[in-house]
Amino acid sequence: MKKIKNINISLSLLIAMVIGLSGCDLDEFNPSGATAEAVWESTPENFMTLVNAAYHDYRGPFNRIDGLFMFESGTDLWFNRDKRLWAGEFSQYVNMNATTGMVNSMWNRYWSGVRHCNEGVSRIDNVDWPNEEVRNLRLAEIRFMRAFYYWFLIETYGNVMLRDAPDGALTAQRSSIEELYNLVLGDLQFAVQHLPAQWDNANRKRADQAAALGLLGRLALTRAYYDMSSEHFTMARDAAIEVIERQGEFGLELWDNYYDLLAPENRNDNKEVMWEESIVDDVNLNYDANSNRMHQFYLSPYAGRLGLVQSVEYGRDNGRQLMPSWGLLNFYDEDIDARYGASFQEVWICNTSDEIVWDEDLVRQYYKDESLIGTVMRPGIDTALMVTKKAIPQEEKRLKPYIIVDRDSIYNVQGDGTINTGFEYPALTKFMDPITRENPNSQQGRLSSWIMRLPEMYLIAAEAEHQLGNDGAAAEYINVIRERAAIKEPVDHTADMMITAADIDLDFILDERARELCGEFIRWFDLKRTRKLDERISRYNPDITNFQEHHYLRPIPQGELDALENGAEFGQNPGY
Repeated sequence: MKKIKNINISLSLLIAMVIGLSGCDLDEFNPSGATAEAVWESTPENFMTLVNAAYHDYRGPFNRIDGLFMFESGTDLWFNRDKRLWAGEFSQYVNMNATTGMVNSMWNRYWSGVRHCNEGVSRIDNVDWPNEEVRNLRLAEIRFMRAFYYWFLIETYGNVMLRDAPDGALTAQRSSIEELYNLVLGDLQFAVQHLPAQWDNANRKRADQAAALGLLGRLALTRAYYDMSSEHFTMARDAAIEVIERQGEFGLELWDNYYDLLAPENRNDNKEVMWEESIVDDVNLNYDANSNRMHQFYLSPYAGRLGLVQSVEYGRDNGRQLMPSWGLLNFYDEDIDARYGASFQEVWICNTSDEIVWDEDLVRQYYKDESLIGTVMRPGIDTALMVTKKAIPQEEKRLKPYIIVDRDSIYNVQGDGTINTGFEYPALTKFMDPITRENPNSQQGRLSSWIMRLPEMYLIAAEAEHQLGNDGAAAEYINVIRERAAIKEPVDHTADMMITAADIDLDFILDERARELCGEFIRWFDLKRTRKLDERISRYNPDITNFQEHHYLRPIPQGELDALENGAEFGQNPGY
């Protein structure tokens, strides 16, 4: 279909060690006795080891802590649960520096990916290909991945060095944003031309034309903001529209119901996912034995509350990391927009083995009305806990035979919207995995991690049209995904969800991207692209108080600067 599988790469560890940060020659480390030329340049089949290696390094951030904190936290949407400071370098911009672990690991991983790709580009013409079409297909895969890696490096670290061939140099020069984006956009244009619309079943997880067009749209949109270039806004719009218009050919389709989109049983091979990191049952074929941990990161604590025990269904709440800002919850009108109810959990049903009887002690402990004495909480039937974005009157709380935590307990709603304790909050459950996890405390999930979905194409087209002065067209594209998101029963709210050109501005588009894509490893890039990080953090996530202008980039790892002979000349990013 349209996704990239965790391809089994028998030589990937060898390759990763050989192509180290110093850029040493492949033959300098040779435990097997086989030269790189003998392995990669002997036959098209052997060259596939290098093609597969090009895919290797993108995996991991999209279902692990690194990606969570680097690309979702520190925005208008999320804050640390319990208001703790863990990974505060990213979530709160506290003490980020050139030795921060995640800064270094992401740099190392994606430069390793670039080097794998450059090896492929440099060696592809040394192979006796059966025809030019096969040769270009494999080159298109490699160049697709190089564009992806470089995009992350450019947007995370700034104008880094442009290296489009194997390079063992111990010096480096910064390249301009224009030069870097010329490389990646050229790579993607080549990939669009030579990748198939769909692969056969045996290869369906590899990069295809829809993924290349989608990434082209995303990257061209990003490039456009550097100089507000109509050329690149147009490129972004056209790439996104091509995916939309050819979605049937690509095997893509929006789900009619947002709940069906997020259903765990539909997560793998999902019909609106253009690119994903797939997890397979054999942990030896995955990136590592940890597999997908996203199911736990946005949960709210429930286990141990009255009437509740930890369960596979409700998730591993002791692995939670981030809670929603008051701003994020307010982006949704839950009375007309199904995306809130589908994405967030507010109600937990009693799941203890025995029923709970409200006696005098429990009534006193939880400040309930005495009329509840004798009321029974039945497992699998009755509510045990509600944590809601709504305001619930105190008297109503006392009369309900379950625990209620409302917005005024969670946030300082009447003040600046800051978080009170951060202990309880509506839980984002769009990544839940009650299917593959082995027990309630298991961290290893094996559902896919999504990297790009079809709705993003409508949002890219809308944002580009807005910047090109076509707000009417922008509203039409956004209305497609809002129509799908509308609550339709028992009352059809489709008309209430529709917008017009008058509603369109950049903030509305960013709000809509939050409603549709929150938690999907794209938010930091959205606000960086639009230069809205500082403004929207201040407005919607006021617990973050340390953001400064230089935080639009991460620091260059100190180890890299120390390894370069001209590290001082290459220079650290400003502010670090």
